[in-house]
This record gives sequence, structure tokens and C-alpha cells, in this order.
Amino acid sequence: MSAPVGPVITITDLRVAIAGTQILRGIDLSLTSGRIQGLAGESGSGKTMTGLAVLGLLPPRSTVSGSIDLTGTDLVGLTPKQMNLIRGRRVSMVFQDPSTSLHPMLSVGAQLTDHIRYHLKVSRTQARGRAIAMLASVRIPEPEAAMKRFPHQFSGGQRQRIAIAIALACEPAILIADEPTTALDVTVQAGVLRLLRALADDMGLAVLLITHDLGVMSAIADDVAVMRAGLIVEAGPRGDVLVTPAHDYTRSLLASLPGATGGVSSLEDIRALAEPTDAIGGAR
Repeated sequence: MSAPVGPVITITDLRVAIAGTQILRGIDLSLTSGRIQGLAGESGSGKTMTGLAVLGLLPPRSTVSGSIDLTGTDLVGLTPKQMNLIRGRRVSMVFQDPSTSLHPMLSVGAQLTDHIRYHLKVSRTQARGRAIAMLASVRIPEPEAAMKRFPHQFSGGQRQRIAIAIALACEPAILIADEPTTALDVTVQAGVLRLLRALADDMGLAVLLITHDLGVMSAIADDVAVMRAGLIVEAGPRGDVLVTPAHDYTRSLLASLPGATGGVSSLEDIRALAEPTDAIGGAR
């Protein structure tokens, strides 16, 4: 993979209000090919809303200002028809609970091939071949047989891998992963996280990883941004933000880790104190 040459998406002064209530109050953030950008913060800080704003999936009565520049195209203000051509094709999202993001009445194969045919305009045979290859790439056993099965016939970890396969089936440049392991057992979290790391490294994918788990951040994110009340209060390389934080709020998040009363002096300390994530393997 060639070295990243610059941001693939740049968010500038992004502001979102819903029914007059300000949710995002001026977000500045950029994503680069081959890197995982972590986005941390407490519940209600605006992490998920940031991802939804990029995809144009905001609730009714929302107002948006600022800029979301996707390699020269400003996503703010695009029509629903224009966003449909971008969503799933150039930017995709994986949600927290795969049991709700996958259609329970459609086979895995139908969900993959419909998505591929809509965006890539290929034949049914070509779509099927690509779908099987995608299932294999996310390590679903017997991918050809898996095409005929339904979401409830897979484990939680496998369903999340299938959701990732659907998200990446049309080769987007950006993947937004919103708490992708929260609904999974600890024993399968690490496999999904290793997969995200490999996708960034091997495919040059730009990943926005939204999670409250600082252990996950310390293990696979290249860069970390910390959100509070609709603003990013601190951002930078993960080692700088998590080991030598400059903002009081970041320090309070780290101090809230169980057993962190004496502070943390390394990323390994954070992984040991945070929610167990098994052997994930560190970021580059």
C-alpha cells in the first residue's frame, strides 16, 4: 500500500442542531487513507451524530452547517438522491448492533448482491461472485453456503463481519465504525478489531472508529480525538492524547478507568485497565 498523500475527507466547523437544540458545535476532523481515527467521549457527546452527519442520516428537523469535503465534494447540502450515490459507495458505516442493521427476512446473499448491483451496475453473476469474495475476505466460513443463510443463523461476531462485508462491498474510501464491538462477547471482540486494523493497513481504508472503550483506542487507533458536549476538546496521535493528555476532560476519562488512581504511564497500562479486548495487536 502506498503512503497516504492527504486527507480523503475533511470536516470543518460542522454544526448540527435538532429541533433547535445544538448537538454539534463546530467539529473539525480529517480522515486519511490507511489510518484509524479514534473518536472518544462519554454518551451524548456527539460521537455518533458526527458519523451520521457525514452520511446524511440525521433525524427530521435537523439543520446542518459547515463543510464535509469528500475529495472535492461538499456533502453538506447535497440532495437525498445525490447522497444515495455516495452512501455505501464512497462512505460506509457499520453500526453497533448487527442484528438490527441486517434485514432479518433477507438472506445474506440477497443483502450483499442487491447492494453491489445498485452501486456497481454489474450483472447478477458478477455480484454473486463479488459477494462470495467479500464474505471470504472477512473470514466467514464456507462463504458460498453462507450466501443462502439468514442473519439469525450466524453468531454475533459473524453478523458483524457480514455487516462489514456489506459496508466494504463497493470499495468505499471511508468506513465509519460506530461502537462495532459493544454488542459482542469479549471473546469475539478482538477478532473484529483485528479485521478493522487489517482493512486499514491492507486496503488503505480510512476508518473513523467511534468507541467509549479506551482500551480499544490504545490498541488499534493511529490518532485519537476526544469529544465533549458537541466539541472536540483534544486531538492528536494516540500516544500523545492517551499517555500525556493536555486537556482536563481527557485526564478525567483516563482517571475514570478502574484502578487508575495512580495514573497511567503507557498505552499498555490503559489496555490493562480498560474493558478486556483480548490480544488485539497494536496499531502501527
